Amino acid sequence: MSELLTETFVTALLFGSVTAGVPLLLAGIGEQISEKSGVLNIGLEGMMLVGAYTGFCAAYYFDSFWLGFLFGGLGGVSVAMLMVLFCVILGLNQIVIGIALTLGADGLTALLHHFQFSRTYPRLSAVEPLVIPVVGDIPYLGEVFFHRHPVVYLAVGLVFFLVWLFKRTYVGLNLQAAGDVPAALDVTGVSVRSTRTWAVLATGFLAGVGGAFLANIGAGIFVPHMIHGAGFIGIVLAMLARGHPTWVLYGAALFGVSLSLTTALQVAGFNIPTDVVQMLPFTMVIVMLILLGRNSYLPAALALPYIRGER
Repeated sequence: MSELLTETFVTALLFGSVTAGVPLLLAGIGEQISEKSGVLNIGLEGMMLVGAYTGFCAAYYFDSFWLGFLFGGLGGVSVAMLMVLFCVILGLNQIVIGIALTLGADGLTALLHHFQFSRTYPRLSAVEPLVIPVVGDIPYLGEVFFHRHPVVYLAVGLVFFLVWLFKRTYVGLNLQAAGDVPAALDVTGVSVRSTRTWAVLATGFLAGVGGAFLANIGAGIFVPHMIHGAGFIGIVLAMLARGHPTWVLYGAALFGVSLSLTTALQVAGFNIPTDVVQMLPFTMVIVMLILLGRNSYLPAALALPYIRGER
């Protein structure tokens, strides 16, 4: 038991939890934007996977992490555009289309990886962190939380920006209305289709950046199927957060700890089967759904297509 309280174990656990939690945070707040507008984005996993692939390719070929994040976001947007076409414009079943997009992205990225990297498996160099003055000098915690790539700080800052956006702006009110009473929003002259379209595209961009972060910063390499359910955890986080972006932040931190536990236990010298430890995040998902799922916030028109003039 004493091994769990060592400085090495705690540092490895906290450092890994931030790295694992940021993709969940980006995916979760992205899904929250989509769900607020009334679109249940089951294709989030596929958006993250395409973002991881395109983000890694851009970072590898252009030798730029920033271009990697940009192309990762655009990769997620490319999948989101299909979601917009089939679900927002054509009004098809959002769950079926989302699953199809995830499976398609899984197969496409695996195929592209096979032809492009299957013999070389290139890796990216270590990222140069941005150290925040003063707080970055705090022993142990400074290195864990304030020696990070700027995307980490931007992701956390985005949470508080969305708190303001949802509560204080017409954009937030329009998103809420598109998910709860789309007909009322339509009466005011605001396009429900346009509102949902931009929400889904924003979700795709954030999910793609989250996937690129996982590949470029978390792993330094792209391998097929590397998202491992992070997109579905992001969906759960968005549902349980009840419309509050800060709750997504807390949930991402909690799940990040469970995901980083594998590495931390190996550092501490525990011989626990990896498969057992990797079950923890998904076990936690089930527990959280049992405890909080009944009271989770779901917009009234979630997953329902809106056709103007129909009731």
